[in-house]
Amino acid sequence: MVENQLYVAPWGRDSWPGTFDRPFATLPAAQRAVRARTGAMGSDLVVSLRAGTHVLTEPFVLSAEEGDSGENGYRVVYQAHGHGTDEREEAVISGGRRITGWRPGEAGVWRAEVGELETRQLQVDGRPAPRASVSPGIPGAVTITETGFVTDSEIPQSWRDPGSIEFAFTGVYPWSEARCRVAEISGDADSSTITMAQPGFGWARELYRAQWTGELPPGAGSSGVWATIGAPSSAENSVSFLTEPGSFALDRSVPGRHVLHYLPLPGEDPARAEIVAPVLERLVVGRGTEERPLHDVTLRGLTFTDAGWTGPSGPGGFLHFHGNGYYDGGPLRQVELAEGNARLAVPERPAMLPANVEFTGGVRITLADNRFTRLGAGAVGFSGPGQDNAILGNVIEDVSGSGVAVAAGTGTRVERNLIRRIGREYHGSPAVWVADARDTTVAHNEIHDVPYCGIILVGGDRAARVQIVGNLIHRTMTVLADGGGIYLNGRQGSSYAGGTLVRGNVIRDTVTSYNFGLYTDFGAAWVTVLGNVVYRGDTPIVLRVTPPLENVAFLGNFWDDRPEGYGDPPAGVVVAGNTVLPKDGFEQALTADPAGADILATAGRGAAADG
Repeated sequence: MVENQLYVAPWGRDSWPGTFDRPFATLPAAQRAVRARTGAMGSDLVVSLRAGTHVLTEPFVLSAEEGDSGENGYRVVYQAHGHGTDEREEAVISGGRRITGWRPGEAGVWRAEVGELETRQLQVDGRPAPRASVSPGIPGAVTITETGFVTDSEIPQSWRDPGSIEFAFTGVYPWSEARCRVAEISGDADSSTITMAQPGFGWARELYRAQWTGELPPGAGSSGVWATIGAPSSAENSVSFLTEPGSFALDRSVPGRHVLHYLPLPGEDPARAEIVAPVLERLVVGRGTEERPLHDVTLRGLTFTDAGWTGPSGPGGFLHFHGNGYYDGGPLRQVELAEGNARLAVPERPAMLPANVEFTGGVRITLADNRFTRLGAGAVGFSGPGQDNAILGNVIEDVSGSGVAVAAGTGTRVERNLIRRIGREYHGSPAVWVADARDTTVAHNEIHDVPYCGIILVGGDRAARVQIVGNLIHRTMTVLADGGGIYLNGRQGSSYAGGTLVRGNVIRDTVTSYNFGLYTDFGAAWVTVLGNVVYRGDTPIVLRVTPPLENVAFLGNFWDDRPEGYGDPPAGVVVAGNTVLPKDGFEQALTADPAGADILATAGRGAAADG
């Protein structure tokens, strides 16, 4: 056996030596062999995964303490066999379980008993199946109470398994969406009382409140309190809602004996289809510390799929606030908006959306040329005191949450990735989320079909020298509002030289009303917005926000509308050399300008980066 090469195949055996002809069957077996070799590494140690689905029964944990790092200047590489050649094989790492035992039932709905399985996702022959839903969430005239809702309709009393039903509140704030579970439904011929699960509903009533001190907005009432947790926009996950072919519901009415219900598409046979539900909530977990980081590990050419996240199904629900942050209890603080006319509740310590592939305390961790799909949380996350990590040339699609999340760390590169159809379940999730990071580059990615922002950059005490360069961002803000293709807030450094540079990005088709294609918001400071193209949105940029912008410069940009206040920018904002082109024929006019043509030609992925 070649000392620097190991093999894993679904048809292998863990008792074999891990050679090409006699491969291991599982990743843990290969990992044990890797750990025995890392101390004497004289070249990269490569683990090649052969074609097929490699099913994980528990997360694949890479630990600095256990010897999973590369050593002596070399890397440990997990890759699809033949990566980088025309003979590359399709190796899939799955946290799912195939659901069998389907039987036909009433009204064309099929059912399968799944024991204690909890799932919010189902895949049918590779297609994400939506959960059964109805809209609006509650029929009739609805009144909000301390514990839930009352409606003059008796229809909710007929809903099956009410304790499994979840209400979605889309646009509870324009940029946010909440999800809360129902506890029980009661009533009579005149009305239905819907009691919501606690503590989630109580938390929602406290979080989603705005106190207005100036001119009151519609719906504020005479008290000046605008309670934004109104009637739900939709209700999900009851067999009673199964009217759309291709959708499913999970009945949890009998503990330990849950039942999946599925209404097949025309001509579809559930008994023969490959129907998969996620079981794991993490596929890969990388663990290190500042003193002993996980380092020099590469994952490339692999497909990561079928992992979930059941946290929002609990009694706390999912109370999204902004970006990757949500509220799970604890202190709230009040912040002022709208030039002092409004006060908004903000979590003191927001929880963060998890990722199905997640690294903490990593150094020189590289994810290259992989595919992340059919995932129920965020796809990729890096957090903690990491350094020089890279997410390069991946495809991230059909994900419930965010695409890539970078929290803190130094020198992270997010480059040449295709990120699309993310935020499918948690609509406030951005394609790329970066917070309190240093020397981080988000460059030449293509991002499209996103329900909220394409890229969110949040400043912080450590934030410095972040670059958002040459990205192609289109069809963002397809569901929520008050965001943009690129959104920044907070202090980004302490000087223009040490702040954030937003350069050479193309942002178009920012869909919903009330958006800013390129949005510097809420006290953004030390930001240079240079040579970007913004068109076919509501408004290209905003100059006046609360708290005000400080040391923000808009230079040499192209857009199809004159921003409000452009002729009289506020103190702390510089605008110079920007060009407004006509909405009709914008692209033709842009390509006729050498500078505009250069921006348009160089934005986007180009050739995927090598791993």
